[in-house]
Amino acid sequence: MPAHTATAEQTSASVGQLFAYPFRIFFLSMTVLTLATIPLWVLEVSGAFSLPLAMPGLFWHQHEMLFGFLSAAIAGFLLTAVCVWTGTERTHGWPLVLLWGVWLAGRLLLLMGAGLPDWLVQGVNLAFLPLVMIDAGWRVVKARQKRQLMILVVLGLLWAMQIGFVTRLEMIFSYGALVMAMALISIVGGRITPAFTNGWLNRNSPDGSTVKMIPQLDMAALFSMIALLVTLLAGWHTLAAVVAVIAAGLMLVRLYNWKGWLARREPLLWILHLSILWVPVALLLLAGTLLADWPSNAWSHAAGTGAIGCLILGVIARVSLGHTGRPLVLPKGMVLAFVAIQLAAVIRVITALNMIPWHPGIGTSTLLWVLAYGLFLVRYTGVLARPRADGKPG
Repeated sequence: MPAHTATAEQTSASVGQLFAYPFRIFFLSMTVLTLATIPLWVLEVSGAFSLPLAMPGLFWHQHEMLFGFLSAAIAGFLLTAVCVWTGTERTHGWPLVLLWGVWLAGRLLLLMGAGLPDWLVQGVNLAFLPLVMIDAGWRVVKARQKRQLMILVVLGLLWAMQIGFVTRLEMIFSYGALVMAMALISIVGGRITPAFTNGWLNRNSPDGSTVKMIPQLDMAALFSMIALLVTLLAGWHTLAAVVAVIAAGLMLVRLYNWKGWLARREPLLWILHLSILWVPVALLLLAGTLLADWPSNAWSHAAGTGAIGCLILGVIARVSLGHTGRPLVLPKGMVLAFVAIQLAAVIRVITALNMIPWHPGIGTSTLLWVLAYGLFLVRYTGVLARPRADGKPG
């Protein structure tokens, strides 16, 4: 271990350090959230006890995964990355405390807000994503980086799905949010995964030049996701199924071009490729749901547990190291975490397809999810709460 890294690990952790950069507080908070809410949901749906929720249990579970867990991951990643992309000062200190406070208030109101006015619960929860978009948006506009605008467009569509979800409590809006989450994966995953893979291969293998990034293919994949959202909302199920298959095909071609199997020795890379592979799996399962009445919770958990849950764990494990000035070497136990989260997704999907009984399937997938994110919490809390290893601010 380099001397500066060893010194950083000996430095005392502090709450204040968590608010030195957005990824610190949001990655830690979303991990605590999922470790609490997933077991609570399983106990709630199993009838073990009843929570004073501000909305019906199933909708609470979906909202917290899509607009609690995912939104925190988006805030942590985007508000960190956009500062690097645009060369602007990071959000930190009291502005970050206030932004995080809005997110936290939304979680508490939904968990314990039974009987509270709908306008209060809905208003607080709907405030967070626009604040994130404003923070990122002014930086993008100031730096005149038009390339980043599509991320804000997709975030705006995700927020529109949240508006529909919390005001109408209809499943179609959670499905639309999942599609927009996969669109974000298409954008962000399509940037970092081939770039990281190419860099690693150039350092460790003569095959780096085989990684291909085709901008036209990237845009086609993104617009296919937006078309899928439109057709789903319109109720054009047959057309939506066709679009889902096309989108799956485009993503599979992109994954082939990124040559993930060449980087199979690097866990920080294979977790990204395998996680994004869940996107075409989810899209094909969605097509089966629309055309052949396959269980809808199969595609939704392929997207939610597989694509979203797995990719978030892979990204936060890497970002938390790189943006704290530490070597990109996984802490002990994190390979097990990556394997566990992938197995959690597999078991949850095959449970939805009635291949294994519901109770053992749900229980096993929940334990694997908790193991994966629990290992992240144990291994990365100190990383997130201590100063950068290289002495730089943030």
